[in-house]
Amino acid sequence: MLISKPAFRVLGISECFRKRAKKSVLAAIVYRRDGYIDGVYFTFTSIGGMDATDSILGLYNSMNRKDINVIMLNGCIISWFNIVDLKRLNKETGLPVICVSYEESKGIEKYIREYFPGDTQRIKAYRELGQRQLVYVRPTRSYVYVRAEGLSLEEARQILDATTKTGKVPEPLRISQMIARAVHTFLEAADPLLLGIQPPDTDMHEKNI
Repeated sequence: MLISKPAFRVLGISECFRKRAKKSVLAAIVYRRDGYIDGVYFTFTSIGGMDATDSILGLYNSMNRKDINVIMLNGCIISWFNIVDLKRLNKETGLPVICVSYEESKGIEKYIREYFPGDTQRIKAYRELGQRQLVYVRPTRSYVYVRAEGLSLEEARQILDATTKTGKVPEPLRISQMIARAVHTFLEAADPLLLGIQPPDTDMHEKNI
């Protein structure tokens, strides 16, 4: 993996959602190692569903690009416990996958059992993610948690070193997160039904006046 190439490309994917909606916004950017962005893409996934992997695969396939070197995710448990299958993502795209998170955690299985009682598929998907590994990012002297599929932890660290400019969040994820938030905010105001946000029941309000 020629990480040192200026045109080494990371597909960074982040989300934004509100629990009162039915869909979340996934934003993806193609970030070159030399700092250029040469692609921005969007899709949706279900809040509380189990379709995050399908959504990301659909997004990737719709891009019709053969120049991506690695996929980087801003978390692999997104959109209210919608769990990304990293092994499937790696297998079906043929690309290595890095999932980055930032906070210490004892795990979320108890919350899955609380919010989705009896959902054995979700529990299985969560367990198959495996344990996170703590990685030191040298340029910013920070630590992040990583799950890596299709590449070594050392290769993942090198990619994080090459793409992290400030704080903990790598640029492909920092920028895609900003875009996801901006698009979600715009849609909330302009077309909330597209996100599955139902308007207030004005008829009922009028009846109560």
